Amino acid sequence: MARRIKENSNRDGVDRRGFLQCMAWAGTGMVWTATGGILSSKAFGQMANHEMGGGGGFSFVQISDSHIGFNKAANTDVTATFQEAVKKINALERTPDFVIHTGDLSHLSKPAEFDTLDQVLKSSKSGKTFFVPGEHDMLVDNGQQYLERYGKGTKGAGWFSFDHKGVHFIGLVNVVDLKAGGLGTLGAEQLSWLQKDLAGLGSSTPIVVFAHIPLWSVYPEWGWGTDDGMTALSYMKRFGSVTVLNGHIHQTMQKVEGNVFYHTAMSTAFPQPQPGAAASPGPMKVPAGQLRDVLGITHVNYVARNHTLAVVDSTLAMAATGRASFENTADEAQVKIDNFSFLPKSLTVKAGTTVTWTNRDDIPHTATSTEKKFTSPILDTDQAFSFRFQEAGSYPYFCKIHPTMTGSIVVEKNASGAA
Repeated sequence: MARRIKENSNRDGVDRRGFLQCMAWAGTGMVWTATGGILSSKAFGQMANHEMGGGGGFSFVQISDSHIGFNKAANTDVTATFQEAVKKINALERTPDFVIHTGDLSHLSKPAEFDTLDQVLKSSKSGKTFFVPGEHDMLVDNGQQYLERYGKGTKGAGWFSFDHKGVHFIGLVNVVDLKAGGLGTLGAEQLSWLQKDLAGLGSSTPIVVFAHIPLWSVYPEWGWGTDDGMTALSYMKRFGSVTVLNGHIHQTMQKVEGNVFYHTAMSTAFPQPQPGAAASPGPMKVPAGQLRDVLGITHVNYVARNHTLAVVDSTLAMAATGRASFENTADEAQVKIDNFSFLPKSLTVKAGTTVTWTNRDDIPHTATSTEKKFTSPILDTDQAFSFRFQEAGSYPYFCKIHPTMTGSIVVEKNASGAA
């Protein structure tokens, strides 16, 4: 998908007055930063305990579209993949403060499906889960069962807000009374409540708003948007940091407009086609070995002094990625990341060499193979990633966040003739 950058006064590849939109089907991770400051964030499973332990910072995890009860060819065991998502949450070095589930907990609103979801979530180390409903949770009784289980203390059809360590969270409901061929809708009652909820907050308060259907217009032809979403977002224009989290479309799509950061999450159940790539949306079958590459979770980090939240996607297939061991390496080589450049841009090494990339820049970068041979976590200042090159050949790579940054590693056979 094309990226459009009209103005780039901050050298970070993001046009603050336009937008940057990208699809991340490979799930290699994405971090957003803005003028509020640079955040400390890594790929899933790479956050050290001390990094988020002080200063009021915290992290939380978004999961979405578990569709418990679905059993068709796209995924015959959605409970198992949902369990894998919870295991990834539990594997974090620092337990997130809470989990947000952005809807379609169930597939057919059956009590047994909700029971299964509750049972799996009991194994989560995170002490609290917040929910908003998806349309699949409202099928049987217009959401009454959902509200009885997950809506205690909420308003109307299940909307609510809460504060956590200086951040204001708002859960919205846009799946009630959906019309044929139409978009999601919030309605006058909920919009009035939202306006009042925001009225007493200072403009420096970071806002996180989450709902099931995207609040922004992703692809109206498939109903991927909210009819009055822009009205809701207009109430938030005065805030310096607004993060909008959604599910529903079962894939990651991100957009930046000014100080508003939009993010749709992968499903834990099955993927859907990219907008317009098929006759209609719906469960998409992929080869069994690739299913976990298109299912995943979203990890959100917040550092109190910066006000901007960093959002990192992780697929279920993505193993923890860290520095490679230096044991038994034939040689070592270094690449410095500085001033939006890989230095040296081209490096020639012998087979068996471990190359280490170290970020000396003041914003995050990655070193990502264009041929998917290796990928680093998101490297903040002074963080490093290593990879051992065993086979001769050319290995071009780039920064996933700033794709104009490119480099290459050329690997030659070593003196013994081994590749």
